[in-house]
Amino acid sequence: MVTVWKSWLIAARPKTLPAAIVPVWSGCLMTVALGFNVSYRLAALTLMGAIFIQIATNFFNDVIDASKGADTSERAGPTRATASGLLSPKAMYIGAAFMLSQALLCGFFLLNARGWPVIAMGIPSLYLSYGYTGGPIPLAYRGLGELFVILFFGLLAVMGTIFIQVGLWPWQGCILGLQIGCLSAVLIAVNNYRDLEEDEIADKRTLAVRWGRRPVAFLIFFMTVLPSLLVLIFEESQRWFLTSFVLAISFLLIESKLLKSDGVSSRLLGLSALHLILFVGAQHLFLALT
Repeated sequence: MVTVWKSWLIAARPKTLPAAIVPVWSGCLMTVALGFNVSYRLAALTLMGAIFIQIATNFFNDVIDASKGADTSERAGPTRATASGLLSPKAMYIGAAFMLSQALLCGFFLLNARGWPVIAMGIPSLYLSYGYTGGPIPLAYRGLGELFVILFFGLLAVMGTIFIQVGLWPWQGCILGLQIGCLSAVLIAVNNYRDLEEDEIADKRTLAVRWGRRPVAFLIFFMTVLPSLLVLIFEESQRWFLTSFVLAISFLLIESKLLKSDGVSSRLLGLSALHLILFVGAQHLFLALT
């Protein structure tokens, strides 16, 4: 029997949380690389706010996809709390609202530190936690999921973290945000690749539904390798490039194998999250060595 706490854990989708944690971690590393000291208080507030928004997004996604028929109790992937009956739609909406209230609380303290740009970043992020799958133009149902992740969980999250730390918008943050965004978007692309048949029935027009599996597989490969190529172009550390490139090729080979098998769901999703973590881990390691 699944307990209530385990049901909420399932709904929170822990394997997706690196998409919220890694941009803050990476942005703080870039802060150090630029010669500034990291404020651990501001970093903690930024991190908690990002995690709360990510979990709220997952809760909204869970309940809205179930209501639209995109998730059912017969789905191939991991269990969904609403579709499987573990949690009611009302409970999921209340849980999402609670998570957003906690993100707002974090934002209040960040607002005192950095002023109105926090509002400019925060309001769209709060709305799109719902607007990703809900509202008049649900991004996930229009084939914009990957682009959304690159923009908000990559560029905005990384550059926003750096801004909160130092009050500046350095160009290096844009490159780093694109790298993190691409690796985070792989998670969405893999998820949509797996759920193509269910999404097509529910009229969820993801890129996998629009383009088919083969083009999306190439997109996954491209987003896996691009961050390492950007290291080669913009970074002086050959060791970081070689490490990130070896990681990319290794995961490319794994992706090629798993995308052709029946084990696409949780295995590749977990490995994609691991690649994201290892990429920033390499950044951290070589920053420490310089």
